[in-house]
Amino acid sequence: MIRLKTQDTATTEIVKTAVRVLQEGGLVILPTETVYGAGVDTTNQAAVDKLLAYKSRREGKPLSIAVTDTQMAEKYVELNDQARALYRQFMPGPVTVVSRSRGLVAEGVASEFGTLGARIPDYDLVVEIVRAFGRPITATSANASGRKRPYSIEDVFAGLSEKQKSLIDLIIDAGELPHNEPSTVIDTTLSAPVTLRPGGLQGRGMVGSAKAGTELALHSSSEQETMEIAGRLLLKHWDAVADHGVVFALEGPLGVGKTVFAKGLAQFLQIKDNISSPTYTYIEEYDFRRHQTAGHFYHLDMWKVESAEELERLRVTELLQPGTVSAIEWYSQVAAWLEPAITKLGVPLIKVEIDEGNESDERKLLIREN
Repeated sequence: MIRLKTQDTATTEIVKTAVRVLQEGGLVILPTETVYGAGVDTTNQAAVDKLLAYKSRREGKPLSIAVTDTQMAEKYVELNDQARALYRQFMPGPVTVVSRSRGLVAEGVASEFGTLGARIPDYDLVVEIVRAFGRPITATSANASGRKRPYSIEDVFAGLSEKQKSLIDLIIDAGELPHNEPSTVIDTTLSAPVTLRPGGLQGRGMVGSAKAGTELALHSSSEQETMEIAGRLLLKHWDAVADHGVVFALEGPLGVGKTVFAKGLAQFLQIKDNISSPTYTYIEEYDFRRHQTAGHFYHLDMWKVESAEELERLRVTELLQPGTVSAIEWYSQVAAWLEPAITKLGVPLIKVEIDEGNESDERKLLIREN
């Protein structure tokens, strides 16, 4: 492991060493304007596999890439008008814009939905390294998954095993970094931009998001797109599944697509069973295993529940456990009795109101996160 301190080493030497390590498939820990990052060649499968082993338990979360400018980004992602506007307004800076991937990065970098996040760092050293290297490097934080944000090399080491430390080939040490927020992540591949993580753009004209206390309106043109939206919302809250569980409260007229949305959640959870509305059984339970997380998916239909006593007999509150995902159709039927328990237990509640659009297959989704 090589360790270079920026205060003692010429920038040209640091860049030269970093490029050599990246070309050899190595893993570089380097400072950014947010936190210390972990960089590898995004087109080298062995290097990406090494990074995923270093990060540990990423649960299928995609990585993002650091580029020098919009032109480099366009080689790897498809930029629509939403994305171009964000690049012009916020880059370079602490923002990651998610676009459709062109399929040029190694497996594990783009998401399972075929999307890829890219950002132009507001940190000259990183940009110089990427420019000299000639292609993007990964732009993920240097901490192991679930560990504290790394603002110093000591922070990085604190959460690592000896095996993980042995995977590092180069450390670029710039001392203690300012304690800035991580980058804001904005998905531009849906009908409206979705802020997946507020991050460093809070208070800087951040675009619409589905975060707590806000509403987000999306449009779907097909059942498959509705299912994909469901999966992306669950991916956004994936860390909460193991800790608290997650509840999706589904509303909308009969036949509008509530069960389709539930199917999208099940598809994301890699459940192979056929998902149908539990109108007569009230609750259906499915086991899931997605990467290292195993749990239960509960699909509920509350259409015929008319009292707190009926709800209590169904023992729905007992389903609000860590490791569970619950999709509740006709949630408003039981909201007054169930929501206090959801709030008390700290379970994330995502309310999804689905309505018909102008065309036969079009749907409007209004998403609220409590």
